[in-house]
Amino acid sequence: MTLVTKAPERWAALPERGTPTSLRIIGWIAVRIGRRVARLLLYPVTLYFLATACAARRASRDYWKRLRGGASGWTHLFRHFHCFASTILDRVYLLRGEFDRFAITVHGREILQNCVRSGRGGILLGSHLGNFEVLRALGVMEQRFPLKVLMDTTHNQNITRFFDALNPAIASTVIVPDRPDSLLKVRDSLDAGFFIGMLGDRVAGADKTTRCRFLNDYARFPAGPILLAAMMRCPVILFFGLYRGGNRYEIHFEHFADEIALDRDHRAAEIQHWMQRYVERLEHYARLAPHNWFNFYPFWE
Repeated sequence: MTLVTKAPERWAALPERGTPTSLRIIGWIAVRIGRRVARLLLYPVTLYFLATACAARRASRDYWKRLRGGASGWTHLFRHFHCFASTILDRVYLLRGEFDRFAITVHGREILQNCVRSGRGGILLGSHLGNFEVLRALGVMEQRFPLKVLMDTTHNQNITRFFDALNPAIASTVIVPDRPDSLLKVRDSLDAGFFIGMLGDRVAGADKTTRCRFLNDYARFPAGPILLAAMMRCPVILFFGLYRGGNRYEIHFEHFADEIALDRDHRAAEIQHWMQRYVERLEHYARLAPHNWFNFYPFWE
């Protein structure tokens, strides 16, 4: 078992679709006219992207084929794109702290609360399955738990700047990886009792990767989350923020590890073991809420 470095960023090669002007228009409609009208506009927007985003359409077909074992029709593709568009729209309201618009059910709340009471801090390991912004908004806006996020902000800069402007308080909680002081900021935050949110299903930059079985085939996953957890010797909790249609969201917390220790002689194999455990839970929730899969690029080897 070996770790591969500098894996290709297939997702980063995709062009950014949203322009600053189109994002401002959507934001104005969402805030000034309301969610009901804005959601109606998602239908033509979804049709437009379904017709023009060829690479994303192919990736969606590939995902559905692996998930269901057969060809996917246009209905599946439309619902897949529409689910993604719905969560993007809802980020506007979540970042503005308008939680009364949503019915949010939290599963495994006690797992997180026990870690909060210990004062240790820990890693919250998620994915591009569902809406990560639900967790950020609850942590920062409602102060249910102290949260910072380890996140690359160099891709999709238009939409990143748009959402950062909606809530600078949440934007200020981002720790950018691969900077000289990134690990120091993570360590200081953990020592202060913060949780560090990060996503474990997408390779970026010069990430070391490990090969895991996901939906009956192999794909590369970043080794970074396991390496960071082992370095910081902190608890790891999995989370999945699933969009369930309409105004309904479900947040699932799962205990993953009290601490991850890697044996020097079997380091690569142990990293693969831990990441495979994560991938198995990712697959579980992908099957539970299949339209929440938002990796629209060639994911598998």
